Amino acid sequence: MTGLLVLTVAVGVLTLHTTVNAGCWLRRLTDGPVEVDEPVAVLLPLRDEAGRVAPCLRSLLAQRGVPGLRIVVLDDGSGDGTADVVRAIVGDDPRVTVLDGVAPPPGWLGKPHACHQLATRTDPAATVLAFVDADVVLTPNAVAAAVTALRAAGATLLSAYPRIVVRTAADRLVQPLLQWLWLTFLPLRAAERSPRPALAAAGGQFLLVDRAGYAAAGGHAAVAGKVLEDIELARAVKRSGGQIVLADGSRLAACRMYDTWPQLRDGYTKSLWATFGHPSAAAVVVALLLLLYAAPPLLTVAALVAGADTAAGTALVGYVVGVAGRVVSARATGGRAWPDALAHPVSVAVLGWLTLRSYHLRKRRRLSWRGRPVS
Repeated sequence: MTGLLVLTVAVGVLTLHTTVNAGCWLRRLTDGPVEVDEPVAVLLPLRDEAGRVAPCLRSLLAQRGVPGLRIVVLDDGSGDGTADVVRAIVGDDPRVTVLDGVAPPPGWLGKPHACHQLATRTDPAATVLAFVDADVVLTPNAVAAAVTALRAAGATLLSAYPRIVVRTAADRLVQPLLQWLWLTFLPLRAAERSPRPALAAAGGQFLLVDRAGYAAAGGHAAVAGKVLEDIELARAVKRSGGQIVLADGSRLAACRMYDTWPQLRDGYTKSLWATFGHPSAAAVVVALLLLLYAAPPLLTVAALVAGADTAAGTALVGYVVGVAGRVVSARATGGRAWPDALAHPVSVAVLGWLTLRSYHLRKRRRLSWRGRPVS
């Protein structure tokens, strides 16, 4: 009974931390008309995105409030006619440059190398680089608002997390964990103020960097072989003396990351091993997550069967408090709260399985993404 009480209190503390992060420390970008008087380069790396790049690209062409906007698109060896789709959409728009990428050299992974090519081949006059993924759709004021927030914070890097669009059951189980994890376990104020690289997070879907600070951090060359190039870039910025800020960008951007369960499964599998590091550390983290969030409903049922009503009540409180944390996270980041949060224990169990699969396939050197090996 004492152990169960400790477990429930621990979940309560974490949910309280989620609430404080969301209510006090999370920056929120607003979708209002602003003007930016400096040149900005929006950088869009593409590999086999013919089927879904159009909404993203059209949203970039519709940006307002950035007279010095330049859009640079890199076709990273696509085999599905992505470049043709891009050229058909942009026509002769003078703001847009379409580049043909080259294959990554030894020691480089595909995404960091594509971003590196974009950053080094864009207009040198651009003082802000905005990296955008093909699955992101921006509001017309998004770039101007994000640049304004970057400058107002005096930061080198701003990670504006988009609203994650969920449609399938798999989406609803797994995707909300992205925001829930960092809102629950990362102290946001410390992450902004501390120079420690370990206290860093970032999402590459919509990420802005001051160009001078980006160069001082070594740019994407500093994270050439990293699967989680966005987080590693944030750490490189901190190591170079720069500041990072995280923000809710759900009013500015929406992102539908994966269309199918195999895509979602493989997308997480390719990178979870890099999230947790050494397998033993991953085992400890996953075990704790399962104990804190997946075990309470099972313990509730077991206690009811055994006639231990007090224990059942304590375990049930643990489950409810864990669900509450998921609700707070969803509401803070534009996500779907109900009834999805009720399945939070299942979500955590699926995350555990995906983590196990990630380490298993990495050990056998079978991890790949978009036709390229990632480990």
